[in-house]
Amino acid sequence: MAPSFTTSRLLLRPRSLLDLEDCLAMDKDPLVTKFIPGPWADAVKHRTFVLARMRTIYPEGLGYWTVRENNAGQAFVGWVLLLPHDSVAGEIEIGWRFIRQKWGQGFATEAAAAVLNYGIKTLGLKRIVADIDPENTPSIKVAEKIGMQFTEHRNHDGWPARSYQIRLCEEPPTAPQNRFGS
Repeated sequence: MAPSFTTSRLLLRPRSLLDLEDCLAMDKDPLVTKFIPGPWADAVKHRTFVLARMRTIYPEGLGYWTVRENNAGQAFVGWVLLLPHDSVAGEIEIGWRFIRQKWGQGFATEAAAAVLNYGIKTLGLKRIVADIDPENTPSIKVAEKIGMQFTEHRNHDGWPARSYQIRLCEEPPTAPQNRFGS
């Protein structure tokens, strides 16, 4: 199982079935899923898709993290993933999705940096990639802010993507405090 993290403003914990309704509600916003192909318009297929991802057993230490605000209300703000790449064998992909109300506040950068550091420093991953739609400027900016660099244009599950990666020769972003010790 993946660990939980606390950053200055966020709580990240492994995603569970308790997060299902928050995730479904987030995905119903067409601006949130604009650059991500999926069954968002069909409620049954959408629920089945998200449940399948929630029930998948990922390799040790990988998976999805639910991101909540680190305050008394602990409001849902989104999720970050660190998973084997769907399309490219041997690659580990990082990705993020956040509710529109929290865009532009640095939450995606803060959460993605925490997961990226964990992947590099704890899991010892040699390379982490993010494939991003070329028109998704906000996600491209998040990738760049966490130290990822553009490497190539490629096809991601049938759609064009700009591929970013983190190189171990660069100093990764500062790691957050882990509340649970590992």
